[in-house]
Amino acid sequence: MKQLILIILSLFFFSCSSQTEKKYNLDFETYDSTYKFPKDWFEWGDYNLSADTIYVHSGKFSGKIKSTKKGGSFGSIAYKIPANYKGKSIQLEGYMKIKNVENGFGGLLLRVDDCNDKVLAFDNMEDQNINSTKDWCKYSIKLPYPEDAETIFIGGVMTGTGEAWFDDFVLTIDGKDVQTLKEIEKPIYKATLDKEFDLGSKIEVPELNEELTSNLELLGKIWGFLKYNHPEVCKGNYNWDFELFRMLPKYLKTKSNLERDQILLQWISKYGDIDKCLDCKATSSEAFLKPDLSWFNEFDLNSELKNKLEYIYQNRYEGKHFYIGRAPAGNPDFLNERKYYSMSFDDEGFKLLALYRYWNMINYFYPNKYLTDKNWNDVLKEYIPKFINSKNKLEYELACIELIGEINDTHATTSVGFNTVQNIRGQFYPPFVTRFIDDKLVVTDYYNPELKEVSEVEVGDIITHINGKPIESILDSISPYYPASNNAAKMRDIANDILRSNKEEIRIDYMSNNQKHQHRLPLYKKSSLNINWYKWTDDKCYKLLEGNIGYITLEFIKKEDIPIIKEIFKNTKGIIIDIRNYPSTFVPFSLGSYFVSSSTPFVKLTNFNLDNPGEFNFKSGDEIPKTTETYTGKLVVLINEMTQSQAEYTAMAFRAGDYTTIVGSTTAGADGNVSSIYLPGGLLTRISGIGVYYPDGTETQRVGIIPDVEVKPTIEGIKQGKDELLEKAIEIINE
Repeated sequence: MKQLILIILSLFFFSCSSQTEKKYNLDFETYDSTYKFPKDWFEWGDYNLSADTIYVHSGKFSGKIKSTKKGGSFGSIAYKIPANYKGKSIQLEGYMKIKNVENGFGGLLLRVDDCNDKVLAFDNMEDQNINSTKDWCKYSIKLPYPEDAETIFIGGVMTGTGEAWFDDFVLTIDGKDVQTLKEIEKPIYKATLDKEFDLGSKIEVPELNEELTSNLELLGKIWGFLKYNHPEVCKGNYNWDFELFRMLPKYLKTKSNLERDQILLQWISKYGDIDKCLDCKATSSEAFLKPDLSWFNEFDLNSELKNKLEYIYQNRYEGKHFYIGRAPAGNPDFLNERKYYSMSFDDEGFKLLALYRYWNMINYFYPNKYLTDKNWNDVLKEYIPKFINSKNKLEYELACIELIGEINDTHATTSVGFNTVQNIRGQFYPPFVTRFIDDKLVVTDYYNPELKEVSEVEVGDIITHINGKPIESILDSISPYYPASNNAAKMRDIANDILRSNKEEIRIDYMSNNQKHQHRLPLYKKSSLNINWYKWTDDKCYKLLEGNIGYITLEFIKKEDIPIIKEIFKNTKGIIIDIRNYPSTFVPFSLGSYFVSSSTPFVKLTNFNLDNPGEFNFKSGDEIPKTTETYTGKLVVLINEMTQSQAEYTAMAFRAGDYTTIVGSTTAGADGNVSSIYLPGGLLTRISGIGVYYPDGTETQRVGIIPDVEVKPTIEGIKQGKDELLEKAIEIINE
């Protein structure tokens, strides 16, 4: 639930603009009669929010959240404050009253973002599990105050069903009330003051030929090299996007390599001489990945230009960087990348900028660049015609998705900002779940049981055609637009979308009991179906199976469940942990330690060198700590293509156990903390920002977690309602 709220809030809070008011309506007492809501507070989520005058802690008004009839995802009443303060800690105090809160929780919300909308600190009191009915009570959240804080969000939040009231919030930094705290002046970078091309690049690229395409490839590589190495650019003294637009008109007219190189030399000279860097270190001989500057020796560059580039690299900038930083986990944090939401999609300059930006981000800061199917050095030239020749928003989005797919990373999402593509995929969804099994599209479940009758198809039926098109033909056409680390994850994501449509009905051909059938299948809005990537429930995440075997699903495990699990399962014959889901709580150390008899390394990681873009080094890996109690029975962990990211890291931790067997099929192959990338047009994608390996150096990216015992569901098993992975786990424990 915490991750859901983070993601949805991230889509809303895209502005880094600051307010000038020093007094904030944190007691809800200033009422906006026009909007009939507490002034400057805003609502988010799908619950009913209002100002209340009946239940208040003090004064006349409080903020109220009331769940919708079915209890959807969540409701939040929130407030935005500019983070124009310095300090080491931030604390939110406030009063909350709840009534009949079930299958969820109520809590205060505190979140701190940087200027790229990246969440630096967050808590919503989910872990405290405050529910049922409680009168007014004071609560508080205290978090470290990040150095790069740009925006503070405070609020009240509720999930599940019921009602919640909030009042008398107080926000303090290092114990001092922000209502009276003096605001600081933040540094203003010259790059942020340059607005010349806000309304368009004014770039028109001549008809492409081999020579021009090659020249544009060279420019893209030099532009990115200077962006991450030249001191004047790295310090934020130039808007590097717009510097590209300034030099392009002259560059596009070059008629020879000699003229081209002179233009490039003049361009670089514009930014002044670079002092010798006495502290710049050479690439470590032990570096796992080294900067690839082999292109210096390509393109038939003259010696002066080549020497200039080598000098810049040897005396590159080291220090706080305007365009790149390090997130707390060590993954890259792409800074000050403008999103250009209003760009025109026939603007060839901005389309070229998008390609240059993404290619160089991957080239210097993607830890798995060496694992892509294509040589990344070749990708830039291939995509120049695709971007330049895209004629509208749809073609631009498709070009971006295809490019993003070249990094072979399941974390490389394309759902936010890619509105045209999403709209074409359709707003209506089938009433049932499908999955590719034995290369066939198989019905595996129903989103809503009451829709089983109108579906007509049965669990285990095979869909062969959609609107007369064979499934195989559809796959051939859409596969390039589903980025993924491996085929298992790609087919998982396609299965979720393949039956979508903008029509409320589609025709399907399907096989049921070896008989061919055809059906006009009704489709439904997503909001009317139980399609959730998370699960919130009061059901216990653990149960005792027949034969004295414990079963745990991580899908809705809570922190407080762990000591109970250890106690009630300590004398069982074996324990099955199901990670065919995304864990609701981080458990690698708190639960993983129950299965090791000594401290055991289970992972090692690579991080980038901020002072030498393109260099990656291994750092000390994590280990599962030894605790006072160790489980002595067998542990079986269930995985499949739904096991992704944190779930894969968790599976690696359990694999370190003394008696662990991994059962299932290859996971999604995308581990490592995620870094966000914005492309012009407001397109958001992500990458796996850290390289994740087993202690012996075995890769997990793209490969996924390989099971010890491979078991995949069969069509016959699905028809019979079997969970064949669970059955195999029980068999292993009983051996």
